[in-house]
Amino acid sequence: MKAFDKYEKLKSIVKECESLLVAFSGGVDSSFLARVACDALKGRTLAVTAVSESLPKSEKIQAKTIALEIGIPHLFIESGEMGNSEFLKNSYTRCYFCKSDLFERLRSIAREKGFKFIAYGANADDEGDFRPGSRAALEFGAIAPLREAGLTKEEIRLLSRELGLSTWNKPSKACLSSRIPYGEEITAEKLRQIEMAEEALEMLGFRQLRVRHHGSIARIELGAEELDRIGNPRMRNEIVRLVKKAGFKFVTIDLEGYRMGPFNPGRSPK
Repeated sequence: MKAFDKYEKLKSIVKECESLLVAFSGGVDSSFLARVACDALKGRTLAVTAVSESLPKSEKIQAKTIALEIGIPHLFIESGEMGNSEFLKNSYTRCYFCKSDLFERLRSIAREKGFKFIAYGANADDEGDFRPGSRAALEFGAIAPLREAGLTKEEIRLLSRELGLSTWNKPSKACLSSRIPYGEEITAEKLRQIEMAEEALEMLGFRQLRVRHHGSIARIELGAEELDRIGNPRMRNEIVRLVKKAGFKFVTIDLEGYRMGPFNPGRSPK
C-alpha cells in the first residue's frame, strides 16, 4: 500500500474516533497524528504533553510552538515518573512504568473533558522493536492510529512535508532517561548533565546526537554524516570543554555513531 493510501486509511481511523486526546511530544510522529486529528475531527481534539526532568526544556518549548502551528488545543501536565521508585531503578521495563503513569493521567483528563479515545504516536516501524511502553498503552486502552494504518517513519516524514509541517525533518528524539544504561539509577542530576551536554552540542550545529551517561564518562553518538566534523581539532576541543562543563570528567566519541536503543536487550550489554 502506498503512503497516500495509508494516509487516507489513517484519516478514516481518526474520524471513527469522533473525539481524540493525543499524547503529544512535538516529535515527528505525534505532530503528524495531531495534525491529521485536528483536520479530521474539527476541534474535537486535544494535545497533551507530559513534563518532567526527562523532557528537555527545549522540547517543551518546541511542543508548544508546534501545537500552535498545527492549531490544536494544547495542555501541559506534570508527569509523576520521577516519584516512581520502579522507574528510577531503570530496569529493562522502565518505559512501562513511565507510560503507565502517563496513560493513567491522560485517561483521567479524557474522561473529565469528554474525549472518547486516547492516541499515541507509535508507527509501523515500532512493531518488533523493544517497546515496554506499548503494554501500558494496551492496558489503558490507548490506540496507535499510525501503526494501525501501517505508516512507517519514512512515510510519516514524507506526508508531513506534503502537509507543510515543520517537523518533517526533525531529528529523532527520546526522553533523557534513555541515555542512562539499564540498571543504573535515574537521578535528576544525571538528567541535568545529559541535557546540558546535548544542548551544548546542538549549539555547535550537531543535529542527530545522543550523550550517553556512563558515570563520569560521556559517550557521544553523532549522526554518520556529522562524524567527520570531529576531525577538526578546534571542534574536538570545544566539544570536550562544553561537555565537561556539564559535569562529566571524561568525553568520548562513539565511532559507531548514533543508533536507536543501544541499551535495549539483544543490542548491547547493560
